Amino acid sequence: MRRVFGTWIIILSVFCLACNQQREQPAPKNAADSAKRYLETLNAGIAKDATNPGLYLARARFFLTDRQFDNALKDINHAISLDPKKPEYYTTLSDIYLLSGQTQNSTDALTRAITLNPSDKEALLKMARLCLIIKDYPGTFEYVKRNLAIDDFNPPAYFIRGIALLEKGDTNRAVTDFIKAVDQDQGYYEATIQLAELFALKKDPMTADYLKNALTIRPNDREALYMLGMFYQETGQYVKAIEVYKRLQKADTAFRNSSFNIGYIYLVYLKDFPQAIAFFSNAIKRDPVYYEAYFNRGYAEELTGAYKKAYADYQQALKINVNYPNAVDGLNRLDRIKITK
Repeated sequence: MRRVFGTWIIILSVFCLACNQQREQPAPKNAADSAKRYLETLNAGIAKDATNPGLYLARARFFLTDRQFDNALKDINHAISLDPKKPEYYTTLSDIYLLSGQTQNSTDALTRAITLNPSDKEALLKMARLCLIIKDYPGTFEYVKRNLAIDDFNPPAYFIRGIALLEKGDTNRAVTDFIKAVDQDQGYYEATIQLAELFALKKDPMTADYLKNALTIRPNDREALYMLGMFYQETGQYVKAIEVYKRLQKADTAFRNSSFNIGYIYLVYLKDFPQAIAFFSNAIKRDPVYYEAYFNRGYAEELTGAYKKAYADYQQALKINVNYPNAVDGLNRLDRIKITK
């Protein structure tokens, strides 16, 4: 069975740096209307005081969150022209460049911010992240070290260094840093999931504990539920795996793999072929071109003696994925016993 969630998919989400920008307004009940009103307020403020750099900064961050990069760049550059010695202007400029794919410009902006204030924790942390993105591991370690020298209670710094260590193959030290991140912030989902992923590789029982913790942070999270189901499945705890996958079915009714994996457990491990057929059928309902589900349903049907149904499912799998070897073998097997449509 293959995992559908890769480690690095999890990790890359932490690099959306602009998502950490906080608007100077309370959280909206109606996001679209509140955003419109907030932008109108900023526009009105700039119309009254066109020399206030803080207003341009706020509007640049608004545009950045809305992925209007050109407008964000225009506003932050104007803020810098009005007050070129504010480090936070350059960290916002760096965010804009990074999310626009301009890593060198992003680096230059952060360098300027750190030059203006060598103790700027935000700029140091973002520089460490940026170095990690471009695979500059010595830079990552240096900026994390500088950040921790200012404040050693710093979960993101430990997490970033942990990822760098992991990418360099130093798993043990990486785990130590991820544990520090989680110890300091028990709500740190990314670090918790990363620990679960690493412990799962060793089938360590701690895997389930970390995944359960992740689910207290994000209840019914598809990623954590799927990983927990896979852990139970791969360690032979099939009843628990089915329970988790059924929970995942309810949490995400469009996710095909929860039904498929239950079917797989019934087919391969529990030898309950009617149940397997039912769950593979459910997976096909969720994804009509799920050729692996057609094949597995066909195989379960073959094992129950429903050869014509199996033949039809193998053929359907081949219509979707021509020359799919498992389906070809299935048809050949049935042909040898003279089963046809």
